[in-house]
Amino acid sequence: MRALRNLLIAAAIPAAASAQTIAITGGTVFPVSGPRIERGTVVITNGKITAVGANVAIPDGAQRIDATGKWVTPGLINAATNLGLSEAGSPQFSGGYNDVGSTRTKGISAAFDAWEGINPASTYIIPTRQDGITSVMVGPGGGLIGGRAAMVDLAGATVASMLVRAPAAMTATFDPSAGSLQSRGELIGALRDLIADAKVYATRRAAYESNQTRTFAATKADLEALQPVVAGTMPLVVAVDRVSDILAVLAMGRQYKLKLVLLGAAEGWQVAAELKAANVPVMVGAMSNIPTTFNTLNSRQENAGLLRAAGVQVILIGNGPGDGASFNVRNIRQEAGNAVAYGMNWDDALRAVTLAPAETFGVADKIGSLQAGRAANVVIWSADPFEISTRAEQVFIRGVLQGGKSRQDELAERYRRLPPPFGNP
Repeated sequence: MRALRNLLIAAAIPAAASAQTIAITGGTVFPVSGPRIERGTVVITNGKITAVGANVAIPDGAQRIDATGKWVTPGLINAATNLGLSEAGSPQFSGGYNDVGSTRTKGISAAFDAWEGINPASTYIIPTRQDGITSVMVGPGGGLIGGRAAMVDLAGATVASMLVRAPAAMTATFDPSAGSLQSRGELIGALRDLIADAKVYATRRAAYESNQTRTFAATKADLEALQPVVAGTMPLVVAVDRVSDILAVLAMGRQYKLKLVLLGAAEGWQVAAELKAANVPVMVGAMSNIPTTFNTLNSRQENAGLLRAAGVQVILIGNGPGDGASFNVRNIRQEAGNAVAYGMNWDDALRAVTLAPAETFGVADKIGSLQAGRAANVVIWSADPFEISTRAEQVFIRGVLQGGKSRQDELAERYRRLPPPFGNP
């Protein structure tokens, strides 16, 4: 009985923590969905935002947080990560784990749900939260069709409690090596065969079950997983960089009426008008302009700003060194700062790490802005969040103030208390 009682008490703690009413007052509020509000107020009740404005009535008994001189924004979103799926590099290093990929047939694993392998206790999550990132897209890596990705909040003891939307997208890589193929022509043919087979399968399920169809390009599970993609209701995120490859992907999207999102797009600035005309969002970084392959020879750090100036929906992601999809997911605000330094409008940069990814992946009714009815993912910053010296002073996810020490915090404390003769002079 005592164990059961303790279990019930523990289960009730998150609900109690989120049930309080909080009023963040006096700060410069950036709703993203509307203009900034000087000396604004954000009211949070039961884990949701209930009011935002300059003249908001504060409920009796609300906990007041004075944000005078601070900046208040929605929690940041990094939409290109495998956070929680790997740690310590690979299993052979330090006993780590790597659950990013799957065993594929011909590079196809559409039915692979990467988020099911998230470790909510990953040591990378706390430092990511500490830099104001409250939500991330977690997806697979590699593969012609890599699998499905989910949008998650960075709080919760279980994967189910973290989910915001699952699945939120299908991932793909426009590279012959991803499907063990030899050339781009073969790659385009393989993708066309796969899409065509998925469409045929939708009309021939009964015949397939009775073994009265030809052999398809993928397994039953993969064909089923592709149905929302070929129906145009689920985004297909395609990793692609070279101009000619981008144009080939756009042509395929038009042919099959796919809901495309481009990832990487190092040379995207050269075809900004075509991307705008196709209404295709682009996920790009701004930390690096150094070509790593012949596909990225025309990389430039102005890419994000040029695309946005052309009217393209831009989502900022990590493209800098040091594992921006896992260990350095938190660097997304430096990506935004660099994008601004290289010509992107500041408000557009904030949108590119909040509302733009939320809209693109179908969660704008839940996260990505400070509006009544949205989840209370809110960050109070010491100053401009895109300045490297700025700190995220308080981070709320679903109305709950986040805490915890990162491994970096623990190491810093350890070495502040070195025994003689190794102490501070």
